[in-house]
Amino acid sequence: MPPNPSLARHPALDDWLSVTLDGRIVLRTGKVDIGQRISTALGLIAAEELDLDMARVEVNAAETGVSPDEGITSGSNSIEHAGEAIRLVAATARHHLLSLAAKHLEVEVSTLDVADGSIASRATNRTTSYWELCEGKPLGIPVDLATPVKSPDEYRLVGQRTVARGMVEICTGSTRFVHDMVLPGMVHARIIRPPQFDARLVDIAPAAIGKLDGQGVALVRDGSFVAVAHKDEYRTVQAAARVAGAAEWRIDGGLEAQDVHERLLANDRVSLPVRDGTPRREPVPEPIPRPPQATTTLKAQYERPYQIHGSIGPSAALAVWESGQLSVWSHSQAIYLLRASLAEALDIDVAGVRVVHAPGPGCYGHNGADDAALDAALVARALPGKPILLKWSREDEHAWEPYGPCMVMDMEASLDGQNRVVAWSHESYSDTHTRRPRPGPGRSGAANLLAMRHLAQPLEPPRSEPNMGHEVGIHRNLDPLYTFPQRRLVKHLVRDMPLRTSALRSLGAFANIFAIESFVDELAGASSADPLEFRLQHLDDARAKAVLEAMADRLGWRRRDLPTGWGQGIAFARYKNAKAYAAVGIELEVTEAAEVRLHRAVIAADAGQVIDPGGLTAQLEGGLMQSASMSLYEEVRFDATGITSRDWDSYPILRFDNVPEIDTILMGRPSKPCLGAGEATAGPTPGAIANAICAATGLRLRRLPFTPDTIRMAALA
Repeated sequence: MPPNPSLARHPALDDWLSVTLDGRIVLRTGKVDIGQRISTALGLIAAEELDLDMARVEVNAAETGVSPDEGITSGSNSIEHAGEAIRLVAATARHHLLSLAAKHLEVEVSTLDVADGSIASRATNRTTSYWELCEGKPLGIPVDLATPVKSPDEYRLVGQRTVARGMVEICTGSTRFVHDMVLPGMVHARIIRPPQFDARLVDIAPAAIGKLDGQGVALVRDGSFVAVAHKDEYRTVQAAARVAGAAEWRIDGGLEAQDVHERLLANDRVSLPVRDGTPRREPVPEPIPRPPQATTTLKAQYERPYQIHGSIGPSAALAVWESGQLSVWSHSQAIYLLRASLAEALDIDVAGVRVVHAPGPGCYGHNGADDAALDAALVARALPGKPILLKWSREDEHAWEPYGPCMVMDMEASLDGQNRVVAWSHESYSDTHTRRPRPGPGRSGAANLLAMRHLAQPLEPPRSEPNMGHEVGIHRNLDPLYTFPQRRLVKHLVRDMPLRTSALRSLGAFANIFAIESFVDELAGASSADPLEFRLQHLDDARAKAVLEAMADRLGWRRRDLPTGWGQGIAFARYKNAKAYAAVGIELEVTEAAEVRLHRAVIAADAGQVIDPGGLTAQLEGGLMQSASMSLYEEVRFDATGITSRDWDSYPILRFDNVPEIDTILMGRPSKPCLGAGEATAGPTPGAIANAICAATGLRLRRLPFTPDTIRMAALA
């Protein structure tokens, strides 16, 4: 088993777990719950190993200086990292407590039984409990990496359906988000945004400032960073509107209204070959010569636009600056990195910053949460001693969050006479997917936070360099799982693109798998092969084949009774070629108005051992729904004046009237390691939709999103 990064940072048991006097086990984790039910899964794992009822296990909100530093909640790593850590933590605690109980009861450990924390000896009928043995004190031992853990055939909780933690509160509307926080003396703040990235504040009309003073509204200005604050939220919103109307901006440049996909291919770039999921600092190989046994060669180009995270609630944060110390409540997915980046931004010692995770608009990737935290911190520094609750508007979120990058995928492949792929080339062009604030040279963490661009002493974001990690950024899932003998895989980090980008669910995998699975269908069509059989023919991985076959069987693949204008499409991937396997089948209709109506979706997934079936199902289905929305509707739009898609009308998303019936199959494998599944369906979904549209209409769509205009243009081409 590879070393667990979470336990490598925090080997002490007491960093993770406490036994309270009132009969609870308190877990601490650095992974944050953003709706993926990680707190439920970790609670199940701990309760299982400790022989407790779930109600006794409390999972604390992540907090710097209190919770273990587990990096970023991202990459579908939480169960594999935090889950395995908690399993060993709980197993270590159980074995240690049983040893203490045996000594206390003067019996052999083998005579002890545990039921909900109570320990009884079969030899003497004497009892004790976890809480009596600990007396509220630390355990004072390291996590034993070799401690025995339960066998799956002993499980009574893991793998069983349970109500997610906090679900009752969410359903009844009693959940308290960061937006709902109230502290004594709190004031509300709003940011006044420039019209676009390059705009700089010239002045604010003195009359408007005078009115603010008369109404007790605080104006915070540092260069082009402008905010207002007042104890009444409505007055704050009104004041922000007045200041926005009274502000004069200088626009030094404008956004070029050029086709971003043309720009991706034309701009300066850094190009690297990719082998076995890792970029190499080597010259890019020449195109593969057409193999002598090739009978057919196809080429295609696929495109993805800029897209947003689309959190239904805008970002927010609460900050307090007192005696040079900063406390921030944020829905960030990386509280330790945010703490260090805030310290860089404010030029204070990191020990003077505390970040507490608070529920907020969840997203998979890097939305406006970290930026809102710095916004709140800057206002709090200007108004020391006052808790500052700062909320972004819908326009803020749409126009200022870091976007998922636009991408171009150039594909070429050759088939031999037996319909086998004998050469495969895939080149992906994209801006960076990894611009989270991360401390480093030149205050690089602070420089990646939005407000730092607008201060009187601004920091420009650092120039992105190619990410050389395994299966990250542009080259995530660039390498297909299929057994293609000759592969030419190239990533191009493109410079000087117009918009700010960072991580969006699955990073480059969404577009790369869309291209791969669409192109595989095109190759199957060129060889007159069934798309399912064509995929199976090119797979050696038995688990990959199993999810494809299970999905196709449940979908009723190649039904002959589909109405006119209906079609089925399939797609498959193993996320990062190391996480969960997922096959997606889509049955849809393309109407006479060229609208895509989703009727059915089937997911078959293999995530190894299943901890929380309800949570896993929700992750897979939620991934499909977000990906379907991105496939059919979503595109950031802009012109020379700035971002124009600033609300749900100009940036539409999937609505309830186009939600398909979803059937999810979990290929439970209790004896196998857990595999991250949060992003497993994100990539196959656009491929399955594109393939289903082609089956319904005969039109091969290669540019996302598949809007009615896109379909009509394809029909006229």
